[in-house]
Amino acid sequence: MNLSKKQAVFESEVVTRFELFNSLFMTLPFYQVKHTGTLLPFFTTHCEHGVADKMDPEAIIESFFGQYEQYVRESDRIDLLFRIIQYIERQVVLFDAVEDAAFRKTGRSDEAGLLDSVFKQTENNKELRSKLVEKLNDFSLRLVLTAHPTQFYPGPVLAIITDLIEALKTNDIHNIHLLLQQLGKTPFMKKNKPTPVDEAVSLAWFLEKVFYPVASGIQSKIEDEFDLPADENRQLVELGFWPGGDRDGNPNVTVESTKRVALLLRAVLFRCYYRDFRILKRRITFKGVEKYMDVLQDRFYENSFNPSENPENEKPVIVHNLKEIKRVLTDYHDGLFVELVDDLLRKVKTFGCFFATLDIRQDSSIIRQTHAYLRKAYAERITIPDNFEQLDEVGKQQALKFEEHDLAPGKDASALVADTLQVIRLISGIQQSGGERAAQRFIISNCQQAYDILELMELFLWSGWKTESLHIDFVPLFETVDDLKRAAAVMDRLYTHPQYQAHLKRRGNKQTVMLGFSDSTKDGGYLMANWSIYKAKIELTAIARQYDVDLVFFDGRGGPPARGGGKTQRFYASMGKEIANDHIQLTIQGQTISSQYGSLDTAHYNIEQLLHAGLTSHIEQRNGDTLSTDKKELIEYMAQISHGRFLELRHNPLFLKYLEHFSPLKFLSQINISSRPVKRNADRELRLEDLRAISFVTSWSQLKQNIPGFYGVGSALKQAEQDGKWEQVKDLYETSRMFQTIIDNCMMSMSKSNFDLTSHIQHDETFGAFWKEMRDEYERTTEYILKLSGSKVLMENYPVERASIALREKIVLPLLIIQHYAIKKLQKGKLNEKDQEVFSKLITRTIYGVVNAGRNLA
Repeated sequence: MNLSKKQAVFESEVVTRFELFNSLFMTLPFYQVKHTGTLLPFFTTHCEHGVADKMDPEAIIESFFGQYEQYVRESDRIDLLFRIIQYIERQVVLFDAVEDAAFRKTGRSDEAGLLDSVFKQTENNKELRSKLVEKLNDFSLRLVLTAHPTQFYPGPVLAIITDLIEALKTNDIHNIHLLLQQLGKTPFMKKNKPTPVDEAVSLAWFLEKVFYPVASGIQSKIEDEFDLPADENRQLVELGFWPGGDRDGNPNVTVESTKRVALLLRAVLFRCYYRDFRILKRRITFKGVEKYMDVLQDRFYENSFNPSENPENEKPVIVHNLKEIKRVLTDYHDGLFVELVDDLLRKVKTFGCFFATLDIRQDSSIIRQTHAYLRKAYAERITIPDNFEQLDEVGKQQALKFEEHDLAPGKDASALVADTLQVIRLISGIQQSGGERAAQRFIISNCQQAYDILELMELFLWSGWKTESLHIDFVPLFETVDDLKRAAAVMDRLYTHPQYQAHLKRRGNKQTVMLGFSDSTKDGGYLMANWSIYKAKIELTAIARQYDVDLVFFDGRGGPPARGGGKTQRFYASMGKEIANDHIQLTIQGQTISSQYGSLDTAHYNIEQLLHAGLTSHIEQRNGDTLSTDKKELIEYMAQISHGRFLELRHNPLFLKYLEHFSPLKFLSQINISSRPVKRNADRELRLEDLRAISFVTSWSQLKQNIPGFYGVGSALKQAEQDGKWEQVKDLYETSRMFQTIIDNCMMSMSKSNFDLTSHIQHDETFGAFWKEMRDEYERTTEYILKLSGSKVLMENYPVERASIALREKIVLPLLIIQHYAIKKLQKGKLNEKDQEVFSKLITRTIYGVVNAGRNLA
């Protein structure tokens, strides 16, 4: 489908239908203030004109009230703004539903990137097909769902969206009308802050409703296409889970919440099994299967509705009985309904008794504290020198003896130390009830030295684990630019450490390394972050190959390009021969979960895109994907320029003050969307290094400036041109899919920017010059990116996405005006306590709709 046709289809299937159903929605009398639905279009148009005229948000709103004073009494003005927010929140949901309902028609799913194209490509080429089958035997995709402060939709709203999508697909007007009424009356907000377990419940909705059928369906599709035997040890699509296990910086995650989440995942999974089993039971009513059916009925029902606090691993029993049913059907009943048994059997082999692997994550500083505590508390039992802390890194590595003990924390242990030691013991119990894959990874954040990993390994052995049965993968997380630089050296020391070598051998010589995008972008800027991670992957791959280690990269990617998101699959498709790419693992966060994996169609498409990227990078490497020395030097040159430009901005004393003054940063902690704080070290004054990357990026996106997603790129490209390197840069863009993706994702960030919204700041005595500096870099980057890509507008080659972004930005513009209006009112400091609370609430309420509409803004 060509670009113009795609646009036409999007216009008819999405834009026109949204306008049609939106007009129906706007006439529904949901709220107390009259004329809200009638006034909203006028308010939107007024905001658009005001922004185009570079008016102050306060002036925009005050002039609107003056123009429509006959409809809105002065006492109703603030109430009207709240009602407008409520309408727009639901408009966003409606647009999401319309767009997802039309997903198969809008031209995205016919892009190269689906598995069918791989099947077709290899069907007449035996050599290529054999190569692909070989790859499938050692390839996997792991999607890890993470707790995130921008996952806004509560369960009831997600259910409405799901039903609305299906009604829209069939143009069921009556049902659509009822669902819109339900949507209008269903609360979007939570009264209380969620706990880690609450977050797990929210994300389990996606596991149950989407990933359970889609992951097993894709597994079935590939097994059938290549006639691969079902193998429970080879799982193509794996699922991971962080809520309840990710305690890095989240003081609310405890060993109790970890246990409760593990039990929750199991219970949700068995409910899925039980629903499938009831279909099986209704069809398979033949002689010879009764006793097997009875066993399964008991196992599925009890684990679904009467779960034990200390359950057993039921997988072997379930698999055995399903196989026996299949045998009876094959031998005595002509194989009738055997496909239903195969489907459930495949799901049980895929998800076991755990559904998704529960990862545990903690900061290296806590690991060190815990190790130090046990050394002191059990000095008479542990063979470690008293001067351990004074030793250099090599000395510390040599001092670790990896003795087996059973050391419990005493009453004098701090909460974090006690939790660390308790969760190490809990992992063993989770493995016993769900199998090894239920909880097999411990991720060490802020990993700076090899002994960070080795100390953790020793903590396991000091907590009752045995060397020969230490079924745990120790995963270092490298995230800042400096950490990425020394990552290869850290792994080199680990690979040559005798005890760790032996442990890796028992784990199949497979090592997972996590690379984080969020803090590297905050630390080094967009281009340097992307390049630092790419360089680290090359260096880490070289070290791993030197020691014959099967390296797995686990990418901590957020939703927006500034945090590693965007067109993720294209990064994996562009990995050259120097980068290990046999397995793809990445986090999925925030509204990206609901936008890319919120429906069966979108989840199926996006999972297939990632699978396609991994498979095709193996069978058809492009010449430009493996960068030459000259091209590496060119990217390094531009990354350094971009990095310097970003640091100039970041080190400006106004940088953080600007963000605090004009963005809703300080209000993020007031909304009931996350169990974790906005920043680390919450008890001290805000510092940039403490600010979580999520909050950092979200604040810039609410300003519609998206600094982390582009700043410095324009300066780098301009300098390259001035230094006579422009033709080399053009060649790099045309030949390297990795660099193309960096630039294309940069365009996406910029398409969601609107400096006109904040143009009034240029007249501010304190911040005016600072704003102009950022605006100038935006315009510079726009000019040079368009020149490099040969485009007339940003995202010209992605007309559907560009049109979607434009319409979404139009929908939420009034929210941004209201937000900035309220911020300015509070800044003036002339409000009484009650009004301060009201305007603060206005700000927090606008954040939801803006992020949800952006789909990958935070």
